[in-house]
Amino acid sequence: MFYDITASPDGRTVNRNWVSNVAALLDIPFCVAGGIRTVADAEDILRKGADKISINSPALENPGLIADLAKRFGSQCVVLGVDSHSMGSSWHVYQNTGDAKRISRTSRSTTEWITEAQNLGAGEIVLNCMNQDGVRNGYDIEQLAAIQERCHVPLVASGGAGTMQDFASVFRETGASGALAASVFHSGDITIPDLKHYLHDANIEVRL
Repeated sequence: MFYDITASPDGRTVNRNWVSNVAALLDIPFCVAGGIRTVADAEDILRKGADKISINSPALENPGLIADLAKRFGSQCVVLGVDSHSMGSSWHVYQNTGDAKRISRTSRSTTEWITEAQNLGAGEIVLNCMNQDGVRNGYDIEQLAAIQERCHVPLVASGGAGTMQDFASVFRETGASGALAASVFHSGDITIPDLKHYLHDANIEVRL
């Protein structure tokens, strides 16, 4: 996952040269997000080497964009990013989360938005649980398990990974298809090969 998190609040799209440069180094599926507002934006990014595109705030502003992208490229290519925050016993969607001055809560509940997005053609959901993001205390198991029950497409958990056990827990307890992490990998606190072997030894399916 390659996120340009300030693209949407800045009113621009991800730098296409970055996409080409990163794609040239990879032999794994590559998903790009950042201010993708049109079919033309998505097509250019895919031509630059991305395998999938992810939309978040632009989809909230124009839900029909999900359907347009799915029709043009296929649902398997369209990932919906959702920034969700716990509010007591419910969860709500936020937008423009890459800019502290522009972040705002929307009128949408997380469960309703994810259901709508799937009906429009989203082929994958990345659920970023904001209340856990960056604190390394583990994934939001309760929220992810509840959302998984409503998903008929792959659900990727995001926000909270701090230990290898956190990854094992999110797979065992939520049924998530994938688990996204950033800081623990960037810092080197967890290496991806070590994590894969840990999950394999824990009888969790993973490609070594």
